[in-house]
Amino acid sequence: MQKKEYTITVYTENQIGLLNRIAIIFSRRKINIESLNTSPTEVDSVHRFTIVINETEDVVSKLCRQIEKQVEVLKAYYNTEDEIVWQELALYKVSTDAIAEKVKVERLLREYGARAVAIRKDYTVFETTGHREETDNLIKALEPYGLIEFVRSARVAIIKGSSDFHERLKEFEYKEPGEDAIENEFLDKKDEVFSM
Repeated sequence: MQKKEYTITVYTENQIGLLNRIAIIFSRRKINIESLNTSPTEVDSVHRFTIVINETEDVVSKLCRQIEKQVEVLKAYYNTEDEIVWQELALYKVSTDAIAEKVKVERLLREYGARAVAIRKDYTVFETTGHREETDNLIKALEPYGLIEFVRSARVAIIKGSSDFHERLKEFEYKEPGEDAIENEFLDKKDEVFSM
């Protein structure tokens, strides 16, 4: 099987230490996390992890099952790029003098949908959202004008297929952990590791 980019979405209770335990699942298998974002959801008691990795579908499927063994995890899904709507936020710091002197830069920023979020005497910070290729292309375009600094956020993603999704998510708010979830607390480390 060929490796490709997958976005793993994990719905959880908001518990201290859960991020560390999920990260350990990846590090034990020597899987690099390309992007990681955590945020609240539309349901008060439910949080969401969005994790991007490059792996085979078989490995990603096993990872999701392993993640779901954590008591606080409600559900883990994985999707390809075609099955989600996603964006990343990027910030670019450029010399204010370079911007002021060159009208081309202003046209360039409009072309990429960038907007100024901070204007100082010595630098200006621009912000844009888009896919990684789009934010990378703006880096290349700004470099000749004195790009000082660049930072990009983790991916935020929404699954395209969403029939009754909100209702299913709200159900998690009222559920007590089942017997199988309680048993998972007592698994020894040997049971947590699966062969790849």
